Amino acid sequence: MTDTWIFPDWPAPSRVHAAITTCHGPGISAPPFGRFNLGLRSGDMADAVAANRSALQQALGLPAAPRWLRQVHGISVAELGPLPSMDEPQADAAISHIPGTVLAILTADCLPVLFCADDGSEIGAAHAGWRGLAAGVLEATLTQLHAPRDRLLAWLGPCIGTASYEVGEDVRAAFVDHDAPAASCFVSTRPGHWLCDLAALARRRLAAAGVTRVHGGGFDTFSDARFYSYRRDGARSGRFASLIWLAES
Repeated sequence: MTDTWIFPDWPAPSRVHAAITTCHGPGISAPPFGRFNLGLRSGDMADAVAANRSALQQALGLPAAPRWLRQVHGISVAELGPLPSMDEPQADAAISHIPGTVLAILTADCLPVLFCADDGSEIGAAHAGWRGLAAGVLEATLTQLHAPRDRLLAWLGPCIGTASYEVGEDVRAAFVDHDAPAASCFVSTRPGHWLCDLAALARRRLAAAGVTRVHGGGFDTFSDARFYSYRRDGARSGRFASLIWLAES
């Protein structure tokens, strides 16, 4: 782990590569975007974001340009290859079994989740904010992967931490109304408000879906200045990327 990149510590097969960017990468975004903003829809200059994305590919030696998504807090899953189209597909998750395809999820408090089969045959990535998580984006991603659930690994990337994430009744109800024991992932702070453990909710849903080999977690994008945070920085927060790709066999 460095101030510029985070490399997941998980027992993925050798042909599976992953990296997470931070605000300290080799970019040119001007304040308030902390130099290395990778999000096109955050208010930053499009030319700066394009330059940052190019610098990302060069700095990490990626086999191809990342396959960016048009994320909408939904549950659509795109199956992608390495050659990008002109338009970013509208989806909040992606899968691939084709070497050289770089899947990319942009976040700034939401939870990025990376997946791989333990034989290195396929990968996935999902954007799991509370809306997508409650709606089933992780389950939708698992449905599109071919490996049995007990052959899948998951890694939970940087998201807002429990101590920083106070939510209202609507968020709690979105989970507890369908899974009463999910109440253990919320801590009451004042009437109608709770601290929410987003990573614990994800672990719970993954376990219910049959994925128990889950790694990562322990970050807090709100309190950790390496990361962009929408709740901390407001609507003009930048976005950092969680990337995963397959090398050739």
